[in-house]
Amino acid sequence: MKKILVVTGAVFILFAGKAQSEITPSTATNMPYETIQGDNEITLKGLLSRKVLESDTTFKWFKDNYALGMADASAVQAFQENKDKIHVIIFGGTWCEDTHNLLPVFYRLADKSGLPDSSITLIGVDRDKQTLDNLSAAFNIINVPTFIVMHDGKEVGRVVEYGQYGQIDKELGEIVSGIKPQMPQP
Repeated sequence: MKKILVVTGAVFILFAGKAQSEITPSTATNMPYETIQGDNEITLKGLLSRKVLESDTTFKWFKDNYALGMADASAVQAFQENKDKIHVIIFGGTWCEDTHNLLPVFYRLADKSGLPDSSITLIGVDRDKQTLDNLSAAFNIINVPTFIVMHDGKEVGRVVEYGQYGQIDKELGEIVSGIKPQMPQP
């Protein structure tokens, strides 16, 4: 938990020092991110929220892909049982087709299991897998999307792109179900 708080605090402190022309706070969430206009795409780089993706028609892929399929039942159960013990950090690219396909799968799992938004940190990266203030380097991000499951401030597992067998919700559920209950300290 300390690592999560330190990382989140560092993100806000570092972004606070950026010039206004470089950073666009979301009107929905007041989260700082940079908008990069490409030839046929918009890349969001920095701390994002789901609301940004849902409210901008540029990211129609989010709602469209969210509506497809169902969350893995065993993953939903694992997340429900551990939703107060975990934090998921996601690195994704609004330009990335894999992120277009997999980020909605994760949010479908989060919604079905009741994982609160406060337990999810979404960080946008550019095509070089860089984000504001080098957070991607701190977490050793090579490919996106990358879903990192944290417990007690420590990484307990991650799923990169489609994971080992192409079902990220199932694989994330397996990571979360492996979290052992803490024994009370005497």
